[in-house]
Amino acid sequence: MFLEKLNWRYAAKKMDPSKTVPEGLVAQIVEAIRMAPTSSGVQPFELFVIRNKEIREAIRPVAWDQAQITDGSHLLVFASWDNYTEDRIDAVVAQMVEERGDSELLQAYYSNLKDMLLPRPAEQNAAHAAHQAYIALGFALAAAAELGVDSTPMEGFDPDQVDEILDLKSKGLRSKVLLPLGYRQEEGDWLLPMPKVRKSKAALVTEIN
Repeated sequence: MFLEKLNWRYAAKKMDPSKTVPEGLVAQIVEAIRMAPTSSGVQPFELFVIRNKEIREAIRPVAWDQAQITDGSHLLVFASWDNYTEDRIDAVVAQMVEERGDSELLQAYYSNLKDMLLPRPAEQNAAHAAHQAYIALGFALAAAAELGVDSTPMEGFDPDQVDEILDLKSKGLRSKVLLPLGYRQEEGDWLLPMPKVRKSKAALVTEIN
């Protein structure tokens, strides 16, 4: 059943502006994102769920005028940390202590993590944080498909402009990927009638026994 849902999903090129994704379904997609695994459980990104039409209309021109941004009912923006800092990691540790209890092992683990991450160049850490956001994106795509919601992942946008519109730099964040949510409009979507094309298992997978 899950694989059937993945076969059903595609990057919808035309969404029906008259249809709105129910908030209960959006909440489930957001929860899937929240539950996604990340390196050391740090979750180095934030998610912006944008319903506001004016903000989506401002983003659309700096995102190659992709209509799904305004024709969908919700726009998710994955914004990853611009760097790892002691304060950010300490906040993760504080939550771990609150919810799991303190331990020498926990303190040692995150002390070692800081020793590894903090001396690195900011751009290296920013790239690592972005990778974690993409793991969560995968969970969002799968959850949306499972719920029968169309979604279109987008890297085609000017991140500096989106960062400015959402005031992300002041928060130490960088926009990395956009994900409009909505419902496909079958008439006029050139991609919908086409068969899904993926590499064969033989071409993609190497079995090592």
